[in-house]
Amino acid sequence: MYKIVPLFKCTSMQAAIDFYTGVLNFKLKYPQASADGVVDIIADGAELQLTVYESPTLFKSVANVWVNDVDSLFNLYVSRGLDITGKENSPVHQGPVDQTWGNRELYVTDADGNTLRFCQEE
Repeated sequence: MYKIVPLFKCTSMQAAIDFYTGVLNFKLKYPQASADGVVDIIADGAELQLTVYESPTLFKSVANVWVNDVDSLFNLYVSRGLDITGKENSPVHQGPVDQTWGNRELYVTDADGNTLRFCQEE
């Protein structure tokens, strides 16, 4: 069995941890671990690594996160402070959208340009 864990590069580890754990539903996988260079975060079976290593050579990453209820997550994230401004030309960043290929999707992009695509099968 393979398990793929995306690695998102970030310029500020503390800002990234605050966003993913404070606004989104992630928790630190190893709460006792040092946040110096790489941190593992988890949410309902999904796993993601954040790193500040190689931050001068940042390039944006994208990960699809399959969930049961995109709308409830969107409402929760907005109540926690998710800022949906700045991407007005991208409806899928403004709220859940029914895609032509049959998924309901919401995109959340962090301050470093990494994007989580929350996907729900219709």
